[in-house]
Amino acid sequence: MPNSAGTPLPTHGPVRRLLGLARPRGSRFALGVLAGAVATAAGTGLLSLAAWLIATAATHPPVAALGVAVVLTRALGVTRGVARYLERLITHDAALRTLAQVRVQVYERLARIEPIRRFRSGDLVTRLVSDTDATQDLLVRGLAPPLSALLTGAGVITLGVALLVPGGLALAAGLLLAGLAVPVVAALLGRATGRRQTAARGELSAALVDALHGAPDLVAYGAMDRAVARVERADAALTRAARRDAGLLGLGAAGTALVAGATLWATLLLGVAAVEDGSLGPVPLAVLVLTALAAFEIVAPLPAAAARLGAIRASGARLFDVLDTPPAVRDPAGRGHLTPGPLQVRDLRVRYGPGEPWALDGLDLDLAPGARVAVVGPSGSGKSTLAAVLFRFRDPDAGTVRIGGTDLTAVSPDAARRMISGVPQDPHLFDSTVRENLRLARPEATDAQLWDVLERVRLAADVAAMPAGLDTDVGVHGARFSGGMRQRLALARALLTDARLLVLDEPTTHLDPDSRNAVLDDLLTAAGDRAVLLVTHDLDRLAEMDAVYVVVGGRVVQHGTHAGLLAQDGWYRRAHRLPAASASV
Repeated sequence: MPNSAGTPLPTHGPVRRLLGLARPRGSRFALGVLAGAVATAAGTGLLSLAAWLIATAATHPPVAALGVAVVLTRALGVTRGVARYLERLITHDAALRTLAQVRVQVYERLARIEPIRRFRSGDLVTRLVSDTDATQDLLVRGLAPPLSALLTGAGVITLGVALLVPGGLALAAGLLLAGLAVPVVAALLGRATGRRQTAARGELSAALVDALHGAPDLVAYGAMDRAVARVERADAALTRAARRDAGLLGLGAAGTALVAGATLWATLLLGVAAVEDGSLGPVPLAVLVLTALAAFEIVAPLPAAAARLGAIRASGARLFDVLDTPPAVRDPAGRGHLTPGPLQVRDLRVRYGPGEPWALDGLDLDLAPGARVAVVGPSGSGKSTLAAVLFRFRDPDAGTVRIGGTDLTAVSPDAARRMISGVPQDPHLFDSTVRENLRLARPEATDAQLWDVLERVRLAADVAAMPAGLDTDVGVHGARFSGGMRQRLALARALLTDARLLVLDEPTTHLDPDSRNAVLDDLLTAAGDRAVLLVTHDLDRLAEMDAVYVVVGGRVVQHGTHAGLLAQDGWYRRAHRLPAASASV
């Protein structure tokens, strides 16, 4: 069944899909499971052989008769340690390789910008870290131990039946109860707890990130206490879920111990009865009883793994929520490219969900090479959505966007961004230096080129006055720079590209009037013969534009030059009169 984007929805549960991710390393996991079975079998055999050795020694046989058993005891001890090491090495190596593959898939999915905006930042971090680690938990703790227990348990039951059929059957019943019934009960009880614990971890992470990033505003409005209370509630919920999880682990361990004790007593009583009627000797009795005691090492990890299955399932579901998020931008298989030419937008329609209103509803726009065009309109009219389409952050739901006659969606997003660059409405500065933030646009740029572009956006003097110059750290999200400086640095980065079309979405929002005019002058000058599409709510300086498009309700309601639009009755003329009317009051 496809989703609204036409992408087929998965038909398997998250646990099965997580296991499917490990399929390329199936042979490696099989080798690890075999090593684990050998280690467990060696441990059980060591105790069984020790029982035979002690019981036989009590009969005072010749020393030579015990020599082979002594050598085998040492061999089993060494085998157990080596096999356990190999099991951990092989299974963890395979699990970590699978985990690396999962992380690559998640990062590749998030490299398309739109999924990041669909999740809260703190919750997304939890999905990337804790929920992704669920793959490793499932493979190391949920897959290898049950398979090893199945192999070793079959051998132990065979040995018990060979010694005494009733005793072997009692041992088989005990192992089935401890290795199947107790884990099933633990898994059923842990399903809801696992979901709550996973959700609480995501909520706590989101609350912490929101409180830390929003601390200045929270303090300014006296809301920090409420934010801290939210963190405390999320922490309390996670603590409660963790306590329930610990209780389930204890319950599983207690159930296994209870079944092990009952099985040991049953085996002992059956063995004693067999010795009394002469069907079993004292030495086999000792071997049978101590084998039964050692056998429960095989199933001891299973209840804990089963109790964790609910949390693993919930984490897997949250992980696949990210991987299954339908892309808002399609990447065509072909390697097409754009050639310089006019921009033509025809009947462009975009909306953010099947039941939501159209953000763009049949928009038409033309931009010739080297021309300067402004797009204005009220807030929420669709201006930034148009910029997002041109930046290839979204694909049209209908209509076409062509550059030089080539459909923008027919080429890869990277190829489109080599032709179209600019500044989004909320540009991001990385926690690095001024130099490295600029070199994102042109890695080979020299310092002279960087200073030149900083001069063009009137930021060179500010950077030169800083002690480290181009090596100045801008801080997280550019926190060490003012809003205007962050915007100008983003403008400088855009100018470093070789793109033929610059899309500037509110480029002077954070600047004072004098700086706004100066930066706009420098920007238009620096653009040279490149086409410029200016998306703005600022109605000043529009007389310098070759054309102005007025967008209201996702449609172009007026189009023309500044003077021509002022001569017409409509939104543009009314918007220009409002500031004058307000100033006269």
